[in-house]
Amino acid sequence: MRSKHLRFTEGFRIAFANPRGQAAEFVIPPGDKEGGPDNAHRGADQWMLVLEGTGTAIVGGKRRPLKKGTLLLIEKGEKHEIRNTGRRQLKSFVVYTPPAYKPSGARLPSGKP
Repeated sequence: MRSKHLRFTEGFRIAFANPRGQAAEFVIPPGDKEGGPDNAHRGADQWMLVLEGTGTAIVGGKRRPLKKGTLLLIEKGEKHEIRNTGRRQLKSFVVYTPPAYKPSGARLPSGKP
């Protein structure tokens, strides 16, 4: 068994991973965004649970509101952007299946855990 206390400070950090999945914390400051029209994970699905704050997800050109308790699935290959539209940090817990990033935060090539 593995466990870790997450800090949820600004930015993106991998908590830990195994060959089948990866957990991360993701915090976007007010008025900021991550991703964009060309951002997609070619080899992994991304599950995002909003813990605090409000925002908008733009996935495949469709907009979805984000608030505490929202669970979002961004399937592999879907282009996406996450925007913080609120006055507080947008804090989320993210799971990638299979892993999408190296421990350093660099993206893994598609299909390379």
